[in-house]
Amino acid sequence: MTSRPRLGFLGVGWIGRHRMEAMLATGAVEAAAIADPSGEMAAEALKLAPAAKRVEGLEGLLAERLDGIVIATPSALHAEQSIRALEAGAAVFCQKPLGRTASEARAVVDAARKADRLLAVDLSYRFTEGMRRIRALLDEGALGEVYAVDLIFHNAYGPDKGWFYDPALSGGGCVMDLGVHLVDLALWSLDFPQVERVSSDLLSGGRPLREGQVEDYAVANLALDGGASVRLACSWRLPAGQEAVISAAFYGTEGGAALRNVGGSFYDFTAERFRGTSTETLSSPPDAWGGRAAADWAGRLARGARFDPAAERLVDVSAVLDRIYGRA
Repeated sequence: MTSRPRLGFLGVGWIGRHRMEAMLATGAVEAAAIADPSGEMAAEALKLAPAAKRVEGLEGLLAERLDGIVIATPSALHAEQSIRALEAGAAVFCQKPLGRTASEARAVVDAARKADRLLAVDLSYRFTEGMRRIRALLDEGALGEVYAVDLIFHNAYGPDKGWFYDPALSGGGCVMDLGVHLVDLALWSLDFPQVERVSSDLLSGGRPLREGQVEDYAVANLALDGGASVRLACSWRLPAGQEAVISAAFYGTEGGAALRNVGGSFYDFTAERFRGTSTETLSSPPDAWGGRAAADWAGRLARGARFDPAAERLVDVSAVLDRIYGRA
């Protein structure tokens, strides 16, 4: 591409605007059009890009013949909207989950491969400085053979949009919303090993999940090829005494390392390395990580990147979610 890629933004609520701001801050792309049913949200987005045009929905964006489309809409729409954008020749950056099921995610990745267009999902915790440092230790073998991974994401609040609580629209509850990050962190950090076995317990309101409900508390165990054990827990509205409890801990034969949120924050993290009873700090706040996944995609698109085979890993993550939900 000789000029800056022209982007369209589908859904410009808080997270859509935040990712838009991060992309524009790179200077590598320009916002050509936005689409949101809320006039208030659209007006806020246009403050970031006064020259952008407000259009009606995905159809309006596709009519602009854009280089890329950024999708921040309800989960039920992600797969279909991503496929339509890709088939129209636009690269796609999508909020998680890419699809409600692995089959939906597979259809999107196949469309990206066929169109030879860059596809990425906002799995943003990979881009925290702490996880970068921990991933480097794992790649170096500094922790030895990893045999246990513990991951937690408890959110003291629940989503405020009704569609989150309809399994047909959301694909699931806290696992789909929060657990997707935990599954991705575990598999990405260990370079996507084979998952041999999955077991889980899903609760709603403190009782076993029934048909038509979505879970607000979940525990899952993954047995990986080679014998490593992964345990994850996530929830909405857990009375944990703080706004959030978020951590990803890795334990190996030569030591351990963990990412942990600070003081209940959703945004501030510290990362530490463990040797026996001693602790070494790897990173600490501040760290403006929230928009890095978006900025990374924008930068790659500006450099002319096409389909990235790493997108296949998005299907691997969705397949584990299917198994946690007993769908596979």
